[in-house]
Amino acid sequence: MAEIVQQRIEDRIPELEQLERVGLFTKKEVKSIIKRATALEYKLHRLIVNKEDFIAYIQVRRHIHYHFKREEIEFPIIHRITSLFRRATKKWKDDVQLWFSHVAFCKKWGTKMAISKVFSSMLAIHPDKPALWIMAAKSELEDRDSSESARHLFLRALRFHPNNKKVYQEYFRMELLHCEKLRQQKEQLEKAEMDLGEYEFSPEILSGKLAEVVYRDAVGKIKEAGFVISLLNIATIFDFTKELQDLILNDLQTNYTEDSVTWDFMAKRELDAPGAGDELPTAKGRASDINRREERCCQVYEEGVKSLNTEPMWTCYVAFCLERLKRKTNVQELKDKRQERLLTVMQRAHDSSLLKESYYKNWILLLSGDAEGAARVAMTATQRYSQSVSVWSLSLQTLMQLGSGDIGRLFQDALTHVNPKESLPLWHLQVQWSIENQSPEDTEAVFKRSLLSPVSAVAMEMKEKYLDWSFSTGGYKKARKTFMSLQENRPLSKAFFTRMIGIEKKQEMPKMNNLRDYYERALQEFGTFDDDLWLQYILEEQGTYGEPQNCGKIHWRAMKFLEGESVERFTTRYTLFQTGHLGGAQ
Repeated sequence: MAEIVQQRIEDRIPELEQLERVGLFTKKEVKSIIKRATALEYKLHRLIVNKEDFIAYIQVRRHIHYHFKREEIEFPIIHRITSLFRRATKKWKDDVQLWFSHVAFCKKWGTKMAISKVFSSMLAIHPDKPALWIMAAKSELEDRDSSESARHLFLRALRFHPNNKKVYQEYFRMELLHCEKLRQQKEQLEKAEMDLGEYEFSPEILSGKLAEVVYRDAVGKIKEAGFVISLLNIATIFDFTKELQDLILNDLQTNYTEDSVTWDFMAKRELDAPGAGDELPTAKGRASDINRREERCCQVYEEGVKSLNTEPMWTCYVAFCLERLKRKTNVQELKDKRQERLLTVMQRAHDSSLLKESYYKNWILLLSGDAEGAARVAMTATQRYSQSVSVWSLSLQTLMQLGSGDIGRLFQDALTHVNPKESLPLWHLQVQWSIENQSPEDTEAVFKRSLLSPVSAVAMEMKEKYLDWSFSTGGYKKARKTFMSLQENRPLSKAFFTRMIGIEKKQEMPKMNNLRDYYERALQEFGTFDDDLWLQYILEEQGTYGEPQNCGKIHWRAMKFLEGESVERFTTRYTLFQTGHLGGAQ
């Protein structure tokens, strides 16, 4: 190993001497570089090599800046860094970021051929990553100006990923970029009045036929309207693709009318159809033109829902109307027309039982000035989505604001229909409503019903809320009575006990015996794993109202009852407490 290291260092000496001669480094600095390089070379020849050592060595070599005798200095350095990258990527083949670093280095310092070789080596190891094929192809096109090599890479990529949308999209874009470049070259030559005889400009290639071949292959394998539209959007970027765009549009309208995405796309195209638009002199005139365009869009949507009466189709229609309503306008007539249109479409979608759940919220908000209408929509929403907690919550909140007299029964209906595991928001809502609108006795009855939930999480949280409510409405006595009635009623949460401990400590003269009872009861439930509860108990006895002599006994019990990792945690924290590194009870 020592011989190899020595040889590598000796190979570097001429370039370092050259750096010293041109005045970039002093003799002392050169010695320091050799010393550091030797240490890093030894690290790279250990049995167990760290990737970080390779990176550090590369960075040492890269941070040399000079302006004299570049060829004598630069090429050996580049060669050695490239060699280091090759050694690193050979050892850590799966580290894609390391490959990227090598590519970035080659782009800055290496030759264009070197970039191709790095990508080739990387793809041999990572052929399963479509993004790398795309990067390599783009590099061939942009860095080496080789559309032929880029095309070859895309074709190879498609052998590994025959149904990958992104590969096809970028291949299609590449062919159009290549076509655009050829057209620009031809135009420049014609402007210069040069003879085109020695240049080959095939009319078919110039018109985008290669891109058309890619398109036909792509849609033959991936039969999705959204994918076809993505290729059309790429084609529209180029001003010479009218025929290709017409071909894609025709395919879309012929083969994909069973997909709501097609109708949505075709409808929105009407917004950009030729018209007076911004050329109109008045805001009202422009608003009128916008309204006409939106009406043309709606005509296409109407054809869509007639042909394809599905929830996705109605969703596209409603989403369009909602998006147009959200657009700002100072013309009230246009605003009113948009709202009227949206309400009508929502009603029709609902009548067909095809209005998406999330749109009922928008519908109710639109009717904020119409209490009766909002209540009607709220009720119809719960009938349409009777098992949805979010729909019930929205509808009940709406009816609560309207002061509906029958809301108590509606809460019972809601809790009957929804999954008990998802019912907690409804219990919270009912308690809130009861506190604001019913007697304390009725509210307490709601709390007691919630405790009967078969779902532990619901029952536990409602116990905590019940205790808080008891304290806020009836003070300490009421809270303690509630606590005593529930302390044996499982399931129980730690928070239920710590809340009661907190309530006790808020009293002018807290009773230590009561605090001990709360801690003891909590430890019956959680004492085998909750080391924090034991520690808080000890800190309580160390506090103002406690008896420090009890701490040893509590510590002994904690060590006996705690299990697993909680024992170690408790021991560590108790030691910190004894040495003054952990604060006392709050």
